[in-house]
Amino acid sequence: MRQIVHPRLDAVSLESALSALGDPVRLGIVGILADGKEHLQADFDAPVSKSTLSHHMKTLREAGIVQSRPEGTRCFVSLRPMFEEHFPRLLQTVLQLRSD
Repeated sequence: MRQIVHPRLDAVSLESALSALGDPVRLGIVGILADGKEHLQADFDAPVSKSTLSHHMKTLREAGIVQSRPEGTRCFVSLRPMFEEHFPRLLQTVLQLRSD
């Protein structure tokens, strides 16, 4: 099984985080994850193919926003707890201001 790499948060820039949050599909994923729970990646009902969804998850992970935890053939995703400490209230603010 391949190793999932999560970046050090001190290496994550505000620009990369905002860029990751600038896509409507990724913003929707973060909105679902804002419940604080861990979700199966396969359970996201995004209007994109599985490979595109994987790309969006990778983008969010590389921006330090989410963490992925593989378990067998499944992959669980959740918001990265330390992200809030690194960028206080950023996710909350962006989610409040998004247009649905």
